[in-house]
Amino acid sequence: MDDRVAEGVYSGTMSPEYDESAAAWHEPESDRFDWTPVVRNMVLIVVLFGLLWLLFNVELPSADRLRDIIDSWGWAAWLVFIGSYALVAMTPIPVTVMAVTAGLLFGVFDGTVLSVIGVLIGCWAGYWLARGLGRQVTIKMLGSRAVSVERHLDQAGLEAIIVLRLLPGFPYWPVNYGSGAFGVGQRDFLVGSALAVIPGQFSLVSIGAFISNPSVFTGTIVAVSWAIVLMLTVLAYWRWKAARPQGA
Repeated sequence: MDDRVAEGVYSGTMSPEYDESAAAWHEPESDRFDWTPVVRNMVLIVVLFGLLWLLFNVELPSADRLRDIIDSWGWAAWLVFIGSYALVAMTPIPVTVMAVTAGLLFGVFDGTVLSVIGVLIGCWAGYWLARGLGRQVTIKMLGSRAVSVERHLDQAGLEAIIVLRLLPGFPYWPVNYGSGAFGVGQRDFLVGSALAVIPGQFSLVSIGAFISNPSVFTGTIVAVSWAIVLMLTVLAYWRWKAARPQGA
């Protein structure tokens, strides 16, 4: 420590040229109340009450009726779904909901294509949004996930992206924003995301297709797709561990 700084600290005074650094040391970040969890929970409560109101007051169309409506829209329905999925992929809303819905409404193969396009657009948009917002703002947005995401993404970009995408229960949005904030290259981000989301989306869409049309065929697709996802998850995790420095 500089002698002038030490003298000022121990005497309880600071020279003007060191006031800025002293303020930085004593920045009252920990004293600020974090409104993010409160706002998030309030929004969740409002959404839940809204869904309950719709459930008891609005007669929702059946799955068959929805498919008929979508068929009447033609290619416009595809664009609406892709745009909606991209927006969801940029938020903390689980993408599982959209992927399963794709299987319900569009079937296995069309649903998988639309889901992959939508989720990749949303992930890419989140990546560049984090680049624009900057590291510090993004860290605050990530909240409790910031440390975990940074630790994973700082080790091996491509392998880490694949593993985090394939990990069950790990949301997409922290990976999107974390990759942009922590310096993962765009090529690694896009390639890793594409490799991981294709089997992942296929496995989720197949569940929706099975719910919509239970059969031996759709059941077999569900089993095979999830077996592929599990195998890829294990392989990606092994590669990622091998890419990490010893003792990390």
